[in-house]
Amino acid sequence: MSSTANPEGPDTCVVVPTIREHECVRDYVANAREYGHADRLFFVLVTEDFCDADAMREMLDDLDIAGAVFDESDRHDWYAEHGIEDYGHVVPAASHAQTSFGLLYLWAHDFEFGVFIDDDTLPHDTDFFGGHYRNLSYEGSVTEVRSADEDRRWVNVLYQNFDEHGLYPRGYPYAAMGGGHETTTTDLARGDVVASQGLWTNVPDLDAVRILMDGDLQGQAETRTTAADFGDDFVVAPGHYTTVCSMNLAFRREVVPAFYQLPMDDNEWDVGRFDDIWSGVFLKRAADILGKRVLTGTPLCEHNKAPRSTFDDLNNEVPALELNEHVWRVVDDVGGDADTFRSAFAAMADAFADGEFEDWNNGDFLVFVGEHMRDWLDCLDALDAGRPVPASASATVAETGGEADD
Repeated sequence: MSSTANPEGPDTCVVVPTIREHECVRDYVANAREYGHADRLFFVLVTEDFCDADAMREMLDDLDIAGAVFDESDRHDWYAEHGIEDYGHVVPAASHAQTSFGLLYLWAHDFEFGVFIDDDTLPHDTDFFGGHYRNLSYEGSVTEVRSADEDRRWVNVLYQNFDEHGLYPRGYPYAAMGGGHETTTTDLARGDVVASQGLWTNVPDLDAVRILMDGDLQGQAETRTTAADFGDDFVVAPGHYTTVCSMNLAFRREVVPAFYQLPMDDNEWDVGRFDDIWSGVFLKRAADILGKRVLTGTPLCEHNKAPRSTFDDLNNEVPALELNEHVWRVVDDVGGDADTFRSAFAAMADAFADGEFEDWNNGDFLVFVGEHMRDWLDCLDALDAGRPVPASASATVAETGGEADD
C-alpha cells in the first residue's frame, strides 16, 4: 500500500469497531477523497479472531488508504510490543467498548484527532470529516441548551423536533424525562470545542425499553429520524448532561485520558450498552471543569442498524438501568479543582473505586468500573514511559505492511 500524500503522515485516527459490515469504510474513504481529507486519515479496524481480518486488510489495500486491522490476537501482540501487556484487561473482549483500543493506538502514535465510526453507518452526501474538523476548530456564536428543570439537568440531543417524534436516546435517565429545555446563545473561542458529536438519520439510537414501547421487536424502532428533525448545532450548558453516542464522533487528543470506553459485556454482572454513554458523562463533566465544550449536531450519518432481538439488547441493558440513573450524580461534584482531563478523570475514578453503592442493583459494578478507570490512566502512563513511538508516514505505512512511495 502506498503512503498518503501528506509527508508528515495522517493526523487523524479513525476507529471502526466491526464484526459485520466493514465495507462501510469504502463510503467514508470515498467521502474523504471527494472533499480532500483522505491524506489526513488512518483507519484502525478493531475486530475479532472469528472475523475475516485479512479481507479487511485487503479492503484497506484496495482503497490505498492508510490503516491497520487488529483482531484479538493482534491486539495482544500490540500490547506486548508496547510494554503494556499487564493492561490488556482494560479493553473488554467481544464488546463495542473495544473502541478503547483505538484510543490507545491514537495515544501511542501521537494522532492529533480521533474519529469513532460504527460499521452500521454511512456518510450523507456532505463533507463528513470536514464537518467534524470545522466543529473542532469552531469559534463564534452557538446555541446553548439547558434543562428547564434544574433538578434534572439533562438535555435530549433530539430536543429540536421532540414534539413530533417524542424520542429520548439510549442512556437518557428515566428520571430526567419531561424536564423540557431552554436555549440561549453563547460565544466560543477557537479551541473550546474538544469533541464533535454528529447525530443520525434513519434508525434512532434508543434503548431497548423505548424500542419496545415504539412497537418494534427487531432492535430498531418504528419511528425514524430524518435530516429535517435536526436544526442548528448546539452545546449543552455547563453543569448539564447529555447522551454521547460513539457511532459518529470526533475529538481532540487531549480528551483521551477522560474518554475511556468503559468495560462492558465482559464482566460478571453482564452489564453492556453503557460504554459510550457513561464515558460521555465523564467527558462532559471533565469538559465543564476545564471550560471546554462538546458540540452536537452535524455532520449527520445514516444509521442502518441491523435487525436483532430487542430482548437481547434489553438483557444487556437491564443490569445497569438503575445505575444509569445515578452515575452522573456520582461525578457531578468531584474533580472541581482539576486542571487537566487526566486529573478530572482520576477524581471520578476514585469516586467509583472507593465508593459504596450497595443500595443500587449491581452497585459493585461501579467499583469495578472505577478500578478499570484507574488502570486506564496507568496504561496511558505506561505508554508514555515507552516512548518514542513514531507517527511518521513511514511508520504509519509499516503498520499495514505496505511500502512508502519515493
